Amino acid sequence: MRLILLITGLLVTGALAAEPLSDDIASLKADVAALNHTLFQLEEDILNPANTQVAVYLSFNARDYFVLDSVELALDGHPAVSHLYSERERKALEQGGVQRLYLGNLAAGEHELSAVFNGQGANDHYYRKDASFTIRKATGKAQYELVIDARAPAFEPAMRIKQWD
Repeated sequence: MRLILLITGLLVTGALAAEPLSDDIASLKADVAALNHTLFQLEEDILNPANTQVAVYLSFNARDYFVLDSVELALDGHPAVSHLYSERERKALEQGGVQRLYLGNLAAGEHELSAVFNGQGANDHYYRKDASFTIRKATGKAQYELVIDARAPAFEPAMRIKQWD
């Protein structure tokens, strides 16, 4: 009987000791997650300082007339990014989502931003369209949005650019 009481006492003591340990582990996990987020923000600030930072986003306004396959982006003739879209990403863009295509650094001045997009139009015609834009980067952060549209009457896809304030 004494042995059973002793074992029961040890088990209860072990269970009580395990609860604070699991609370400590949960607290440490939360601290690590917060630290990871802070380090990511610091890395972004170091790699892309605000005074030279340029961001390019993509939005999609051709929901019923064009199926986007891929986008290629170049700055000053140098390839910057190439992206092949999954079905999930296409759905997000069709529902009004905006994708950050590029985040990098550019010196102040005039630059050429060129993009090529590929996909299938409403008439089952495959399109590969390119567009070039001259952007004037001032000091400070600059943000641009590339918008893919397909307007009536031909519903042929086209790209335009908007500068964000």
